[in-house]
Amino acid sequence: MCRTVFILICALSSFAQTGYQKPPKEILDVLNAPSTPTPSVNPTRTHVMFLETVRNPTIADLAKPMLRIAGLRIDPANSGPHLTSYAYAPYLQKIDGGQITKLELPAKVALTGLNWSPDGRYFSVVNQTANSLELWVGETATGRVKKIEKAALNASVGDAVDWMPDSRTLLVRLVPASRGKMPELPVAPNSPSIQESSGKAGATRTYQDMLKNPYDEQLFEYFAQSQLALVNVSNGALTPVGKPGLIVSQQPSPDGQHMLVSQIHKPFSYVLPYQQFPREVEVWNRSGLIEFKVASLPLQERIPIGGVATGPRNPNWNPAEAASLYWVEALDGGNPKEKVPNRDRVLVSKAPFKTAPVELAKIQERLAGPLLWSAKGNAVIVNDMEFSKRWLRTLLFDPTKPGTAPKVLNERNMQDRYRNPGQFMTETLPNGQRVLAESGGYLFLEGNGSSPTGDRPFLDRMDPVTGKKERLFHCDADHYETVVALLTDDGSRFLTRRESPTEVPNFFIRDAKGGMTAFTSFKDPSPQLRGISKQLVKYKRPDGVELSFTLYLPAGYKQGTKLPTVVWAYPVEYDDADTAGQISGSTKRFTTINGYSHLFFLTQGYAILDGATIPIVGSLEVANNTYVEQLTASAKAAIDKAVEMGVTDPDRVGVGGHSYGAFMTANLLAHTDLFRAGIARSGAYNRTLTPFGFQSERRTFWEAQETYLKMSPFMIANRIKEPILLIHGEADNNQGTFPIQSERMFMAIRGNGGTVRYVTLPHESHGYSAKESVEHVLFEMTSWFDKHVKNAPSRNPGSN
Repeated sequence: MCRTVFILICALSSFAQTGYQKPPKEILDVLNAPSTPTPSVNPTRTHVMFLETVRNPTIADLAKPMLRIAGLRIDPANSGPHLTSYAYAPYLQKIDGGQITKLELPAKVALTGLNWSPDGRYFSVVNQTANSLELWVGETATGRVKKIEKAALNASVGDAVDWMPDSRTLLVRLVPASRGKMPELPVAPNSPSIQESSGKAGATRTYQDMLKNPYDEQLFEYFAQSQLALVNVSNGALTPVGKPGLIVSQQPSPDGQHMLVSQIHKPFSYVLPYQQFPREVEVWNRSGLIEFKVASLPLQERIPIGGVATGPRNPNWNPAEAASLYWVEALDGGNPKEKVPNRDRVLVSKAPFKTAPVELAKIQERLAGPLLWSAKGNAVIVNDMEFSKRWLRTLLFDPTKPGTAPKVLNERNMQDRYRNPGQFMTETLPNGQRVLAESGGYLFLEGNGSSPTGDRPFLDRMDPVTGKKERLFHCDADHYETVVALLTDDGSRFLTRRESPTEVPNFFIRDAKGGMTAFTSFKDPSPQLRGISKQLVKYKRPDGVELSFTLYLPAGYKQGTKLPTVVWAYPVEYDDADTAGQISGSTKRFTTINGYSHLFFLTQGYAILDGATIPIVGSLEVANNTYVEQLTASAKAAIDKAVEMGVTDPDRVGVGGHSYGAFMTANLLAHTDLFRAGIARSGAYNRTLTPFGFQSERRTFWEAQETYLKMSPFMIANRIKEPILLIHGEADNNQGTFPIQSERMFMAIRGNGGTVRYVTLPHESHGYSAKESVEHVLFEMTSWFDKHVKNAPSRNPGSN
């Protein structure tokens, strides 16, 4: 439908349909350059697998049939996710000695889902073919890979492959042998599509790709139906486990004798994704017999905004015990507005699951993220968060002492980058379970190391008893270097990724004493970018809030030259000015440009104010009441600073953004005269179409009508007189950014006499992936700003 509308609109506006276009050669040369491979270290730290991925598939790949049902995007030809990124030339590199081994693979492969066996000696990958998902198993020492015959995987709903603790067996989800042919679309519908509500409140975000009719339900049941099986990797023998069902997850126990299995069932929903459908959570034995019913969860259709479901949630295995199951339950009915002393609790039940579950701990606020267990099972680290205040705590409790109050290790505003202690590192046990990386009672944290001068990543060793830390590594001031993995238990040796504005990203083996050995030697894929300069620029807006942007200048820039300038930004809500003014990112990174990045404007002679901070400061209840005022003040402050520095021609400034940045762009063109033109990609412009909240806004439209209307540029489209380019993927699957948002915004601006161009991208989602689409977006962006910003006639013809 969108394509038909687009053609009609273009006909009305006299825009010719000229097919996919390409941007200038300078952009294509950079766009097609190779990227740095992604590393994966095996559990025993003997090898690294480097994965080189296909960056942009073709539009023909993207145009293959796709089912958009229950929040999923399924390839009906191979029972897998539609168009996932895949690796085509993986290779192994030995950590000691650096020996490289190429995998013995067929000429054409599309590999996804790398999984290491717990002992690190083997790995599994999924090969995507036109009509099936193949299971391949490889040997780490030799690189030899073999296909497991008769193992047609079903990854329509999540990952389909898990290693068992013995490192010789895989637990997989298969297409049932009895599945038969896909249901055929009725020539004529046999019933209307009906939705009904019982009169109880059920606020729901604006999900996309939902079930729409009985035929969609049939398709979902058909593709979600899976058969669990155990695969002997030595001889390829398949042993079915239980009966086929609508299985959405499967997790082997640490001892390999049990399986935690989740299956969904009817009634389905036409407004919620499959994750919220009714489900049975059970423990099975290796034969598929039910040993324990963890929960029978109903359709999750009445969850309060910002709340959680009642009953057991996030069940998982205690990695330190043979078969001990834990889960979390809400103590406030799942409602964050309830006043209770504790919001969550953690419970545990051990095999043979004959006794009542034991409560391990009560948690004051809502649990956020996974539980991290120690290898000995005597420590668990969790985070809890009070979202209304954005307050995050890191807690430690001893599960061997149920009921003991957790110890607070750290607490801070969740957006406070400078006080972020980092993330706890984990390692793989011989049973395949992930636990806290630990040595001699010490834990390890790695983090961004944000500071007023930019990010300087670090590695710390921490005593959880005293809270004292020792810094094992801190990136120097002239590089950007992150810790990839620990290579020894005690953290004395680790792998890093190191780069600088003049040094290509490469991997190094470091020791805690400062020693460093190069592990890779990748070359510069785009030497023509090395003349680009960048610097961190700080300034303030009139209310005193500190702001910043990264100033990029094109190669060959002459000091004092005033350039056409692009402001690219994304507004973010903050509780206070302190966190709003903090610096993120680093100017010490190697400049690479890919995808449909706005940084490609550098090749066309523009200055770029990248990541110009647009903080919306205030409590969650009121911050957006002054959204427009704070937005416009921040934008003006950025331009004023760039003009003061002598790099920006104030008469030639364009603004752009993606998603919420597109929303920002339309608002700035409606409320200010700061910009000559704008680019708005994949945006939402009418907040009445997202009535149950957006971004951090938790009030509904009916609770804050004035704010919703004031923030919606659609409501004042008649005031958008500067040219705006709207771009949207026809298959956008992001909450709230339905393509109709851009379609109606185009009609509103056009109907009020504004200058607007609307480009819809066939088969593309919220982000754009096809080679032809990416090239065309870059063509549209550069052409639009060249015409309406760089070469625009002066608004003040008499000025110098």
